[in-house]
Amino acid sequence: MSNPLAALSDIKIIDLSRVLAGPYCTQMLADYGANVIKIEQPGTGDTTRTWAPPFVGDQSAYFLCANRNKRSLTLNLKSPEGVAILKQLLHDADVLVENFTPGTMQDLGLDYDTLKAEFPRLIYCSISGYGQTGPYRERPGFDFAIQAEGGIMSITGTVDGEPSKVGVPIADITTGLFAANAIMAALHYRDRAGVGQHIDVALLDSQIAWLANVAHNYLADGTMPKRYGTAHPNVVPYQGFATSDGNIALAAGNDTQFKRVCDAIGLPELANDPKYKGNVGRVTHRNILIPKLQAAFKTQSTAYWLETLQAANVPISPINDIPTALNNEQVLARNMVQEVTDPKLGKIKVLGPVAKLSATPASVRTAPPRLGEHSNEVLTELGYSPAQIEQLHNHKTI
Repeated sequence: MSNPLAALSDIKIIDLSRVLAGPYCTQMLADYGANVIKIEQPGTGDTTRTWAPPFVGDQSAYFLCANRNKRSLTLNLKSPEGVAILKQLLHDADVLVENFTPGTMQDLGLDYDTLKAEFPRLIYCSISGYGQTGPYRERPGFDFAIQAEGGIMSITGTVDGEPSKVGVPIADITTGLFAANAIMAALHYRDRAGVGQHIDVALLDSQIAWLANVAHNYLADGTMPKRYGTAHPNVVPYQGFATSDGNIALAAGNDTQFKRVCDAIGLPELANDPKYKGNVGRVTHRNILIPKLQAAFKTQSTAYWLETLQAANVPISPINDIPTALNNEQVLARNMVQEVTDPKLGKIKVLGPVAKLSATPASVRTAPPRLGEHSNEVLTELGYSPAQIEQLHNHKTI
């Protein structure tokens, strides 16, 4: 299963997380070769196993998106035997990831302060909705609620429409990315200092962080950010336009590109108009400029404008649906859609790793595991006999 040449092949991760933020984090680390053991509740497992339809065979598509390259061990952490097995796993583990509501791990006697005395090199990553501190710490965290509370919905959607969430659980996904990045930093520090540490990652913090330029626009002058649809608050023209048969996304980020657009659409005079010289002028007069551009783009097809503006070296793309995006020749050339073998279903398709490392590439090696698929295997590695494993099954510890 593991690749000894992979970047994280010497790293063992105990993954107690469910749903998306935590599993997405550990999947990324597993892609780089980490030995990720996913701990799941016997009989039920990760909630997303039932978040369907759609199914791929008998596996939920949602579960498949964040659990490849892992092994599943069912473990009842409310039983002394289950806790004992977890601690055995931690003896040579590098990282523990959990996303229970703050206080839950303490109730189980598995919080960081308790474990660090026995496992001083352990890096313990806690992912939660609102963090381990603050007045909201005990609130459960869900992506949709975080998108609402963190402000992103107020600037997403059509200009005159209602607030809208992003079409994927982006707060969960970016929290997983922040967590994986922090774990890498903690591993590097441990190499120097010899000790682990606690990592506290919150969905709300993550969502606030990637408000990025929009947050800083407000911090700069106090102006209330608003919805622009596909448009950009700071750059014009930088938005979607309708063509005669579809839609395009135009990103003219400087004066040179704007002039090329004007020449290509047959309106060179716009580039020479004092109102539109410089991005500040174009932002100020966007309500006059954009309708002129839109009228021009409606005269030709999407294919025509893609060919014309790409030839003019202007950043432009079609606004694709998901099937078109997943079958894009560049996406396929970059191996962003891959096949992996499921023991029951045969070949199934999954998304591929993003970063391409020349010496230690990430890889998709195994399908997302069945519930408890590797329980016997992992326990055997810990030294349990077949009879002991059977007894654990009988006691519903695993």
